Amino acid sequence: MKTIKGPGLFLAQFAGDVAPFNSFASITKWAADCGYKGVQVPTWDSRLIDLKKAATSKTYCDELAGIASDNGVEITELSTHLQGQLVATHPAYDEVFDGFAVPEVRGNPKARQQWAVEQVKLALTASKNLGLDAMASFSGALAWPFVYPWPQRPAGLVETAFDELAKRWKPILDHAEDCGVDICYEIHPGEDLHDGITFEMFLERTGNHARANMLYDPSHYVLQCLDYLDNVDIYKDRIRMFHVKDAEFNPTGRQGVYGGYQGWVNRAGRFRSLGDGQVDFGAVFSKMAANDFAGWAVVEWECCLKHPEDGAREGAEFVKHHIIRVTEKAFDDFADSGTDEAANRRLLGI
Repeated sequence: MKTIKGPGLFLAQFAGDVAPFNSFASITKWAADCGYKGVQVPTWDSRLIDLKKAATSKTYCDELAGIASDNGVEITELSTHLQGQLVATHPAYDEVFDGFAVPEVRGNPKARQQWAVEQVKLALTASKNLGLDAMASFSGALAWPFVYPWPQRPAGLVETAFDELAKRWKPILDHAEDCGVDICYEIHPGEDLHDGITFEMFLERTGNHARANMLYDPSHYVLQCLDYLDNVDIYKDRIRMFHVKDAEFNPTGRQGVYGGYQGWVNRAGRFRSLGDGQVDFGAVFSKMAANDFAGWAVVEWECCLKHPEDGAREGAEFVKHHIIRVTEKAFDDFADSGTDEAANRRLLGI
């Protein structure tokens, strides 16, 4: 067994234009002061990383890692959530997702998609330069507008969507193989890979690509009423990244999973700061330890009520408390009789 590394913090929810959140040097020092040992870096945020430079300069990557180390943390992974979303975007979402891309390709879905693919590849190369072996991303979505079958979906629609999704990602996954980096898709509503079944549909179409893996986040499963503990056992060989995020689902006679178009505070399903929701993290961390998860426990803070800085500081302590330092011996080794094969055969009467 292996002891999970952590706590780490995903910086996307904290980066901003005001110190200490406006530069890599200051935000990593702040994260360390909060009690974190690692940071997950959003590659779309130029305040924190120059992605193109990171992909082309090992020296720059060494300098970036050095800044983190000097401040008491290390880079756990890079993230391409926003760029991955644009690898596959249904036209219904063209306008709302356009802001994820650089201005030059906005309003041009084909150019935007090409830009997104290049961005994800750059992040994979940058991950290699940083000595990392996993990168977070979203899959994007072509079939999501048809997730609830009314009117009835035309025969073959979903299959065609997943064929195309795999076609778009296969060259990226091959580049990931060249870089020695896993792409860990966050299984997330709004993405075509939003549960175990859809992940399997995609995986099959990529030829069970070794670099197509999962980012496990139990909060998204709570809101889908999916068994998040069983999920760990089912996909233990594909779970290569872990977001520690809490959620609660409190359905009423007026609303359930779909939330009635309400804001986060008034939804039945809400993201919460760690310990304030319904995820059984004691059981989750036990599953991860038993299944030999060797990656980082990274806090992705999202909460509709609590201040982010309070959530960050509490989250570091929460993860520290839940990480299990795995044992190197059995608790009953003191009673080991030291028998050998001959003795075993005598005990069995054979």
